[in-house]
Amino acid sequence: MSLILALIRRDLTLSVRQGGGAGTALGFFLTVVVLLPIGIGPDQALLARIAPGALWISLLLSVLLSAERIFQQDYEDGSLDIMAMGPVPLEMVALAKAVAHWLSTSLPLAISAPILGFLVNLDAAAILPLVLAMTVGSIALSLLASIGAAVTVGLRRGGLLVSLLVLPLYVPVLIFGLSASEPGTAPGLAFAALLILTAITLASLVLCPLAAAAALRAYLR
Repeated sequence: MSLILALIRRDLTLSVRQGGGAGTALGFFLTVVVLLPIGIGPDQALLARIAPGALWISLLLSVLLSAERIFQQDYEDGSLDIMAMGPVPLEMVALAKAVAHWLSTSLPLAISAPILGFLVNLDAAAILPLVLAMTVGSIALSLLASIGAAVTVGLRRGGLLVSLLVLPLYVPVLIFGLSASEPGTAPGLAFAALLILTAITLASLVLCPLAAAAALRAYLR
């Protein structure tokens, strides 16, 4: 466990020192949220109606933008080979990398989304459900992104391929995350959607490290 925590701290430190991933994702998220009201126009009722969906889509695309970096740098400098030969199973390495990506990118975006929601006239009643749903859903987003990053780790400029691989997996997270955070959804249905979103996250927590580790082993052979 101490080795896994050390790996997470290492990735977080590198993310802060090198920048790029989290900053680019946050900049993209802010750009979409700022430009959306300009493109749609001054219809406040329309903006309030589409605000949760717009924020969720912005979150998905922003996470995808930084997904390629989860394993790429470690693969290029040889660190991934050392990790694969170390005492920590590769599945746990993949999990630690996904957790570091969530802490450095997905979680800050999920927290900042309701704060930036005032730009798209987000209903105040939707702030708390949106924070809760995005916090839970963002864990699944980073875990699923790790699969795409592992599959394309040996490819140059594999960002487009990551998007093609991961976007279909993001659809259930988007559907149930949006159902759990929309203010117009009945409380019982919103709670059920949140439970399903939590189940998706827990399933991703178990299955995604296994899939990512299998893809990494295929490249490291």
